[in-house]
Amino acid sequence: MELSHFNGQGRARMVDVSEKEVTKRTAAARTMVKMAPATLAAIHAGSIGKGDVLAVAQVAGIMAAKKTADWIPMCHPLPLTGVDIRFSDNSEDELYIEAIVKTTGKTGVEMEALTAVSAVALTVYDMCKALQKDMVIGPTLLVAKSGGKNGDYALDT
Repeated sequence: MELSHFNGQGRARMVDVSEKEVTKRTAAARTMVKMAPATLAAIHAGSIGKGDVLAVAQVAGIMAAKKTADWIPMCHPLPLTGVDIRFSDNSEDELYIEAIVKTTGKTGVEMEALTAVSAVALTVYDMCKALQKDMVIGPTLLVAKSGGKNGDYALDT
């Protein structure tokens, strides 16, 4: 597979997407923060001293998705049409975070979704670190994407 992020001199470049078709594009990413049961319980009880952890983290994820091109050097700035952050916990010590990002454009939003869940997890860590410093973040992964010339992708689970 030929990589398109290098120019004729072998140096990094931003890919030219001007000839690509505008299509509806979506991406979903997921990560997890493993923490002590007491920390997760405190998040749900709203007893973390810095405020409502999930509300603040949700806003951080949306903001991060919108600013992905400022963080990742070769990403195109995109007009996002939707960002949704969802939380779930299937056990007493794991907080799952999912981001679904949408746009109509010439390039995909995989990096925006991955950046969003990463920012959410880091915000959770930041807001809870006074209670627990040994939280573990990850794995972080792309769950699905749709649109574009390469078609759809879904994580094989």
